[in-house]
Amino acid sequence: MEYIPPPLFKQGPSALARLAFFVLLSAAVFMLDVRYQASGLLRNAATYVLYPVQVVVSLPAYLFGGMGQHFTDNAGLREENLRLQKQHLTDMQALHQLSQLQAENLHLRRMMSAAETSSVKGQLAEIKYEAKDPYSRKVIIDKGSATGVQAGQPVIDDAGVLGQITRVFSHQSEVTLLTDKNQTVPIQNLRTGLRGVAYGGQEGGMLELRFVAANADVQAGDELATSGIDGIYPAGLPVAKVLKVERNSSYAFARIICEPLAGIDRNRFVLVLSVDNPFPPPPTDPADGKSAGRKGRR
Repeated sequence: MEYIPPPLFKQGPSALARLAFFVLLSAAVFMLDVRYQASGLLRNAATYVLYPVQVVVSLPAYLFGGMGQHFTDNAGLREENLRLQKQHLTDMQALHQLSQLQAENLHLRRMMSAAETSSVKGQLAEIKYEAKDPYSRKVIIDKGSATGVQAGQPVIDDAGVLGQITRVFSHQSEVTLLTDKNQTVPIQNLRTGLRGVAYGGQEGGMLELRFVAANADVQAGDELATSGIDGIYPAGLPVAKVLKVERNSSYAFARIICEPLAGIDRNRFVLVLSVDNPFPPPPTDPADGKSAGRKGRR
């Protein structure tokens, strides 16, 4: 059976002629490209023509890839935001603690300086908590009879008198503040030398200077210090500053409101003063036959 080639190979020039033609065409194109950079022009033209097709073909991959990157970026940003917020809170807490420590350090330095410059010695104590009685102004400190604290000792800070030891336990003590309704402090006006007694229990944590004549020389802004005549508080400790003086012709005494100088509600550390009573025991009535004078005459 005779093999008949397909019509395509029966028509046209021979294979050798076609090979020679394409070799010459390739050489011509090569020469044109070398001399005139023709292939670059063709590539640029093809790029412009095929660019829309390339964009359309790559659009699905671009969209899905962009959405995945978007969600990934959002998740990363949320985690970073949470981490930064947590770090911010931690830093702010550390900053507040540092500020508190700096304030306490400054307060302690002032108290120790006041103790060193004073002839009266004392020991440092820390306020643990306030007393539970809502009708009194008392605090509990961490020093007691085990460290030599005794009832009656005055308590001060770097600004002035805070109060007085009223109850003593083994490792704690109760301090009644100046602003308590049952607390009194003998004072002296530093400007005029006038003596008086300051009473606590006033509204807003104030003190009242009672039984002062209406015509007494007392003015707003006068500073009051301990007079030392009670044998409890050493003389010269700052107590309060006069805020206002009310005089009424119908009353024999003026109403004098004073503001405590010490940090009644602010400080954490206090100084418990060790003061020996410089006063002798009160004299007894000679009629009972027990006085030292009569015993001496016997």
